[in-house]
Amino acid sequence: MTTRMRPLAAILGAAALALVAGCGSQGSSSPTGTAAQGGFTAPDVPMKQSMGAMESSVNILAWPGYAEDGSTDKSIDWVTPFEQKTGCQANVKYFATSDEAVTLMKTGDYDVVSASGDASLRLVASGDVAPVNTSLIKDYDQIVPFLKDRAWNSVDGQMYGVPHGWGANLLMYRTDQVKPAPTSWGAVFTDASDYAGKVTAYDSPIYIADAALYLMKTQPDLGIKDPYALDQKQLDAAVSLLKDQRQHLSEYWSDYLKEANAFVAGDSVIGTTWKIIEQTAAGEKAPVKAILPSEGSTGWSDTWMISSKAKSPNCAYAWMSYITEPKPQSEVAQYFGEAPANGQACKLTGEAFCKAYHTTDKAFADKLYYWTTPISQCLDGRTDTQCTDYGDWTQAWTEIKG
Repeated sequence: MTTRMRPLAAILGAAALALVAGCGSQGSSSPTGTAAQGGFTAPDVPMKQSMGAMESSVNILAWPGYAEDGSTDKSIDWVTPFEQKTGCQANVKYFATSDEAVTLMKTGDYDVVSASGDASLRLVASGDVAPVNTSLIKDYDQIVPFLKDRAWNSVDGQMYGVPHGWGANLLMYRTDQVKPAPTSWGAVFTDASDYAGKVTAYDSPIYIADAALYLMKTQPDLGIKDPYALDQKQLDAAVSLLKDQRQHLSEYWSDYLKEANAFVAGDSVIGTTWKIIEQTAAGEKAPVKAILPSEGSTGWSDTWMISSKAKSPNCAYAWMSYITEPKPQSEVAQYFGEAPANGQACKLTGEAFCKAYHTTDKAFADKLYYWTTPISQCLDGRTDTQCTDYGDWTQAWTEIKG
């Protein structure tokens, strides 16, 4: 595993996102919110009923690392086998932010996209993606159940994509400098002064959800039920917490190698991280450990979605079916540094990998609050107030960073 692309995949951008109009929710991004997204009516876009003859090509819009064809590393190639198997020439374009992916999908030039939770519902509500006929996905029954019919990939029980991979945002610390061992996110929020100048945090407006999650668990009087559904008072509380934290930071990070190197050098000793960063730092002999704190954590879950304007719908379905088979799932997961959605991939990655990434561990997954775009209609089901949207979060993030 020489290259990790999650840093690019996770950058959400500083510009205000084009938010979903009229897109409320009775569902939740919280661990207990397994019901499909509700509260808005998806556009009437037809769903493919059966497979036809393969077209000559398919245009794939993907996070870097999700559709490797050997051009980065000759030994890293799961696109060529797809082309040989289906006869569909795969034309892959990488994007760097979810905002970019949403904009590109509106052009109609792409047949299929790997969408994160902060983009997927916008694509549904705008009519740019179609509902997915999961009966046409060969190994759909092998995908772990806790990734299906979730708030970010379904509407009223209808899947709008095929789960791909997922992961948690963890708390990492240097075991030689942080004592006693932390168990709570309070170590980087209320107790950040204990490690002044050595705390690190993720550089994105979506990080506001991490602060909101901590407040949800520690200040119940604020009434936070979902870290992505914040009214103005709740957002203000999260912003205040993050401004206090800002005084003690060594840096905000988005590049995984820079964060790993900071922990190796000791410039940072505690902060939010990904499993792959822990493994990278440990590989450089840094005494680090990453944990899931007592409050749970935020995380991501990506979804393959098909364009409502797909010019090659058969090849698009063939790609979604192929990329969620055990072999390519195992290859992507190990290269990218995430849990595969297909539990059968563990037979190929090895149980040690799947144990480290909690691939089939529902109890672990149930403690995660997956990235979801904040919208004005509260995602926690409240109808008596208006929640802040991602534009508000972006403005707040600018104020936090100063």
